[in-house]
Amino acid sequence: MSRAKPIVLVRNDDVDTLGIAPRALEEAGADRWVWEARDGQPPPDLDEVGGMIVFGSTYNVEHADEQPFIDTVAASTRQAIERGVPYLGVCFGAQLLAWALGAEVKRSPVRELGFEPVRALPPATEDRLLSHYVTGDHVFQWHMDTFELPNGSELLLTGDSVPHQGYRVGERAWGVQFHLEVDAAEIATWLEAYARVGDLLQEWGKTPDEVTEEARVLAAAHERRGAEVFRHFVALAGDVAA
Repeated sequence: MSRAKPIVLVRNDDVDTLGIAPRALEEAGADRWVWEARDGQPPPDLDEVGGMIVFGSTYNVEHADEQPFIDTVAASTRQAIERGVPYLGVCFGAQLLAWALGAEVKRSPVRELGFEPVRALPPATEDRLLSHYVTGDHVFQWHMDTFELPNGSELLLTGDSVPHQGYRVGERAWGVQFHLEVDAAEIATWLEAYARVGDLLQEWGKTPDEVTEEARVLAAAHERRGAEVFRHFVALAGDVAA
């Protein structure tokens, strides 16, 4: 991939550290630039972008009227799809991708928090980004919304409680409901931030200690799988640029 075209990381929340993403992209040979969308920073010129990764947010698309950055990122998402710019949406980013393409975003049947298993569907086995995920792999979740699949998309990963976990639109755009970028340190940061504003057990059904223990057991393998996604994304962006 030409180093003149960085991967743009779209940060939509003040407490988001982007986890392993910056390091994984650097190790894969990609330059990167962080778009502070939540702070009102202007969007990048997509002609100068090698790929776009949209991360999570404490806001949902239902807050678009009060949070203008949501419409701004959605517009850039649609432009990326139209221009064939490689795109990856993570949690809020996956919901935003669906919403930007006309699919419904709605309340999830359950609130997922912590590490939950996914199941790989047959199309995942040949997928350029997610083929290394297999049934039973645990992924980190923290969300209350889910989405319908956009027209023309293909479901790759599913879950028992929330079916739409990973999907692809065309050959260059993906959405994953889970936080493939988080590491144990970011989980700790999020738990500390939430403790200042709410009761995790009452509102999400788990204690901070329970989530921390899950991370102790499962985070390392989760991080390795997430880093592989970012390596695959850099390779895809390089092929597109070639």
